[in-house]
Amino acid sequence: MTEAEQPDARRFAGLSRERITFWQGVAIIFGANIGAGILSLPYGSRTGGFPALLLALLVAGFLTTASMLYVAEVALRTDTPLQLSGLARKYLGNTGSWLIFAGISVNGLGALIAYASGSGQILADLFGIPQVLGSLLFYVPGVVVVWLGLKATGRSEQAITAGMVVLMVVLVGWTLLGPGVEGANLVYLRPYFIIPIVNLAVFAFIAQYTVPELARGLAHSPRALPRAVIAGMCATGFFLALVPLAALGMMGPDAITPVVTLAWADRLGPVAYYCANVFALLAMLTSFWAIGLTLLTNIFDRFSWPATGSVRHRLMGVALVAVPPFLIAALGLAGFVSALGYAGGFAGAIMSIIPVLMLRRARSRGDREPEWQAGWVAHPVVQVLLVAVFGLAFLYSLLTIVGLVPQGWA
Repeated sequence: MTEAEQPDARRFAGLSRERITFWQGVAIIFGANIGAGILSLPYGSRTGGFPALLLALLVAGFLTTASMLYVAEVALRTDTPLQLSGLARKYLGNTGSWLIFAGISVNGLGALIAYASGSGQILADLFGIPQVLGSLLFYVPGVVVVWLGLKATGRSEQAITAGMVVLMVVLVGWTLLGPGVEGANLVYLRPYFIIPIVNLAVFAFIAQYTVPELARGLAHSPRALPRAVIAGMCATGFFLALVPLAALGMMGPDAITPVVTLAWADRLGPVAYYCANVFALLAMLTSFWAIGLTLLTNIFDRFSWPATGSVRHRLMGVALVAVPPFLIAALGLAGFVSALGYAGGFAGAIMSIIPVLMLRRARSRGDREPEWQAGWVAHPVVQVLLVAVFGLAFLYSLLTIVGLVPQGWA
């Protein structure tokens, strides 16, 4: 690696360290993963059945957690607090850095566009206001917290995630104790449809980009980093399974709607409708904070901008993160999100391959011995499985674009 490819310590000494707690770290991972997408999982898994979804969540959750633990070890082997793009530049050069920066940007901006559009629709429906105004009302607390940085994001994620979990438990409990679930709706299995469900689950768990932020915030307690990753991912998997269990179990595959809040409203009444939509807003808000902050800090990292002490650079970074998604949503171009969603397959492939390569390079060229190592999770067999599954998910996305997937899979 040439000296030009390494972060110039005279220009960029890494992001400043901001202390967060273990539970705030867990909340950041959980909030990043539990976006509005959880509300479409019941519909996406209806063809294969709930057992197929459980299998998909186990496979995707384990492999994504392994990838996140690779990033955690790489961060612990590095003296300078860098983001994914900076870590890739340090260990893989500029090509790897630009690839992972492109993956983060595609995934992140696509999600923010969806949140700007979705939040506007929900608030417009709830309060009878213009959709653009609804998106703006959502954006204000979103951008303010991202501007304030990691510590504010951790505290906000912890508070809002608690409310989000309460609403999920209320909705699921209301379903189980009210209309109840039919066992037949939960035990059918159509193995042929497992592949598209695995693809769906793979991208429901993409949160590797949050790990360097956690490493920066938990630098005072390095061993808490892998524990926060595992706890956040286990909580994610549990709730990604719980919502489809209640929805599919109550309504069955034929009555489920693409956005499950609609089906819940039909069955449980207007109160459930409000609860479900408030939950959706909170889910989008927590994801907005985690993804927006990660995009912002990767911009600082990739372009060696000062993360503190320069209002101009912070304004420029926040503008790059917030303005394009809002304008695309406000101008009614949110259909563009579908194209970005397909490109998210590329992001997923990059997010699986780059951490494997970084881990191997960091173990031979890292700055220091880490307080924790990935151990058996970094076995070559796991690494090969990780790259293979995420690579096939990317291939599935490409085949979907050109219309070559079997009927019923798309």
